[in-house]
Amino acid sequence: MKVVVTGGAGFVGSNLSRNLISRGHEVIIIDDLSTGLLDNVPKGVEFIKSSVLDKNLISKVISGSEVVVHLAARGSVPRSIKNPVATHEVNSTGTLSILECARAANAHFIFSSSSSVYGANTTLPKTEEMVLKPLTPYAASKMAGEALSLAYANSYELPVTTFRFFNIYGPWQRPDHQYAAVIPKWIWQAINGEEIVVYGDGEQTRDFTSVSTVVEILTSTLENKFCHPQPINLAFGNRISLNEVLENLKVHFQNIRVNYVEARSGDVKDSQNQPDLVNSYFPKIKPKEFQDGLLETIDWLIANSNRITNGPMAPN
Repeated sequence: MKVVVTGGAGFVGSNLSRNLISRGHEVIIIDDLSTGLLDNVPKGVEFIKSSVLDKNLISKVISGSEVVVHLAARGSVPRSIKNPVATHEVNSTGTLSILECARAANAHFIFSSSSSVYGANTTLPKTEEMVLKPLTPYAASKMAGEALSLAYANSYELPVTTFRFFNIYGPWQRPDHQYAAVIPKWIWQAINGEEIVVYGDGEQTRDFTSVSTVVEILTSTLENKFCHPQPINLAFGNRISLNEVLENLKVHFQNIRVNYVEARSGDVKDSQNQPDLVNSYFPKIKPKEFQDGLLETIDWLIANSNRITNGPMAPN
């Protein structure tokens, strides 16, 4: 199939594109390289440098495609608090623009939302029927994006699948900018003998999912043209505290130095999915064990750090 991947020079997008190429699909990546890296783009992929807000160019690229996997986003809760307008423009207006292009092409639209949409709803584990209570501009922009996606499915019979990503980690995830995710950032700091900063007491929990598992599900979704009328949580109940992550890292880096500081505004205390729905639709896909995924990530960062460091520093 001809598949367009927005944000394909980023973490999840580059892993997905690499897998799709290996399976014989034609892949076009759209990325503005604001945080993604050109070196992430696999061979055999057509690369278009563009913002998702450039509708004229995007419509030409998406025309004739069968699938659009919309991963491009302005990530990070702290960054959205610093600049809510930019977050809204990319994540909400940008999603609307991509939806319009997908509608014109009648392409299957796969959208990446976020578990952050649950926000102040502290009930655990999370289920898809729960009330959404976003706490930050980032969470609100993702909620808007998934609402738009479902509205297009209903109004225009556009084939749509929406996933709520939880905490994804693995190879090709940048560790070296101020909004880097916790696992690659901490591994990178451990490799370089730097102090690891923990916001809060470290007892906050996350539902960590290996990027390889996410890629399996996205690939299955587009190859089987799987659509669903409501968002699906993409995580497997793998609730782990940040202190447990540190203990796992200490197995590989004995001299870790940790500094606990004040918790950040907007951070959710705990996160865990109830995976019944995702398991029911993808019963053959089993999540990678956390310790295995962590070791894979450590080994990859040690071997490939020069490939994904010193990139753009994620504008505020």
